[in-house]
Amino acid sequence: MATTPADQSDNFAQPSGSFERQTSSFRSWVSTEPGAEFPAASGRYHLYVSHACPWAHRTMIARAVKGLEGVLSVTVVDPIRDDRGWAFRLEPDPINGHAFLKQAYLACDPSYRARATVPVLWDKERNRLVNNESADILRMLGSAFDAWAERSVDLYPEALRGEIDALNAEIYERVNNGVYRAGFATTQQVYEAAVRPLFETLDALEERLEGQTYLLASEAPTEADWRLFTTLIRFDAVYHGHFKCNLQRLIDYPRLSAYVRRLREVPGVEGTIHLDHIKRHYYETHRSINPSGVVPLGPLRIC
Repeated sequence: MATTPADQSDNFAQPSGSFERQTSSFRSWVSTEPGAEFPAASGRYHLYVSHACPWAHRTMIARAVKGLEGVLSVTVVDPIRDDRGWAFRLEPDPINGHAFLKQAYLACDPSYRARATVPVLWDKERNRLVNNESADILRMLGSAFDAWAERSVDLYPEALRGEIDALNAEIYERVNNGVYRAGFATTQQVYEAAVRPLFETLDALEERLEGQTYLLASEAPTEADWRLFTTLIRFDAVYHGHFKCNLQRLIDYPRLSAYVRRLREVPGVEGTIHLDHIKRHYYETHRSINPSGVVPLGPLRIC
């Protein structure tokens, strides 16, 4: 088995005690434009994902709600990530036969030394990594493969794009990334500086949903809803206890809980939720937070 450099999987905190998310390095796009470097095609591209990761979960939801299962193949990594990174233990890597995802990164860039993250969009024809930024992949899946999509779903309606972008920015900073900033904080000041805005934003979202079905009161969810959903579905099981985001639980927010239940009912979405992977990953992988690796039995109810 080929060796791969250590991924430093639980080394998130900076000297200041704060969490800093790694910047994505591969940012090419699949496009329908003539002459595109990576042209849209059915069967050409592959997703590497973790069911545990909320960023990868976004892309699996887009694949499901658009009906792209027959267009875009998927490989799921093991939920437990050690210092070698994400591993192919549950199923073999059908594209390159690698044991670890880091090997796919190194095959494209031998000098790559950052963490190998999920999701990864891979071009099977050119045998190279296209993109490892979840926001980019989510947007690509929302439109680039429409010629093969089974469902007419617009995740980024033109009339709502300004509002979606503004919501995405706020939700990312205070909620999606906010739970990580709280969970990996190593000083009280840094922790509180993350937790307070997180719950201020959840309070505001609870109010926003009064009389609304989705965040933008549209007839169908947009990518802003799905970007929020992947954090909320993990909130009570992981972020409330493991990441100390415990001023309230998700089930203490009636509208947000009902909102999550509605989103779970969208065709294809329930099959993307794997609570066992989620809990095992966070509690067994993040040993700096949970040294014993013991996985809690609860909660018995998510929302």
